[in-house]
Amino acid sequence: PPGISISGIDSYENLEISDWLDSDTVIVSKENESLGKMTLTELADSYPTSLYIYHLNAEKYELLKEQKDLNLGGAKLSPGKKNLLYQGNSLGDPSYYVLNMESLESFGISGEPIGSAGSAKWADQDTVIGAGYAGGAYYTAMDGRIDPIKELDQKAVYLIAKIKDTVYYNTSDDPALMALKQSGGEIVNPDLTNVSGLYPSPEENQMLVIQNSGLKQALLLCDSGGKNMKTIAEGIGIGGVSWSPDQRSAAYSTEAGILYIYDMTTEETTQIAADLGHVITCWSPSGKELAYSQWDGKQYHSGIVHLEYTSRK
Repeated sequence: PPGISISGIDSYENLEISDWLDSDTVIVSKENESLGKMTLTELADSYPTSLYIYHLNAEKYELLKEQKDLNLGGAKLSPGKKNLLYQGNSLGDPSYYVLNMESLESFGISGEPIGSAGSAKWADQDTVIGAGYAGGAYYTAMDGRIDPIKELDQKAVYLIAKIKDTVYYNTSDDPALMALKQSGGEIVNPDLTNVSGLYPSPEENQMLVIQNSGLKQALLLCDSGGKNMKTIAEGIGIGGVSWSPDQRSAAYSTEAGILYIYDMTTEETTQIAADLGHVITCWSPSGKELAYSQWDGKQYHSGIVHLEYTSRK
């Protein structure tokens, strides 16, 4: 029958794989012993994590960015792979930065009028969108200038993502998803309540949404207007959501630590791995490999799942 099978899983200890540069190269975060141990007493037994390019076949690391006393991780390439959005963390809330992949120059996302960023994700090739730490929302271009989204001023923005001309958001006061049409400034309600996760598809014509209902969560698939909704999965804690580049498949995990792939063409779900705990996932450019990273409380551990598709359209 048409579907997805696993031909193997490669394991990588003590590192986080967060994105793919190409089919043989991933972006990773791992401890950097050359920087010396962290000076904060609470972290004094660990080295800071730095960002590297890792060449899978050659098994070689290439340093991208290091900073003393700061753990760098969670790095995501822009759609054109020219810039890298990443987080810095010591204790408390993360700070957000953008690194130019050619010059290796970086800037922090902070400044008036938002202060510091509460979240950050790619809006398009060269723009980041996010919530302000103390409220509101912003864009930043690659010159580091902060541009507030005026319609969302004073709102306690929680989730935010941009799909074409529309900014989807909700607030910590009201988890219903709202849609801001940027061309006219009109705000509409797509009728999606209790949303805690939003993942636009690569072609921006669909989205995956995590919806809370009591203790349970559902992973919903709908078009970019919030219509034609279908439930893909239900569970206690859904996470690790990511789209394959060709939009054929989506990865997700459940509270039980099981990683699944849902095939949009066959509407079948395949279990990929178990006993993982909380994971993040990212797909290779071909969609034939899925990387996952899990946090064990002290370290990240990662795996690359090699997939085979039968009767692929």
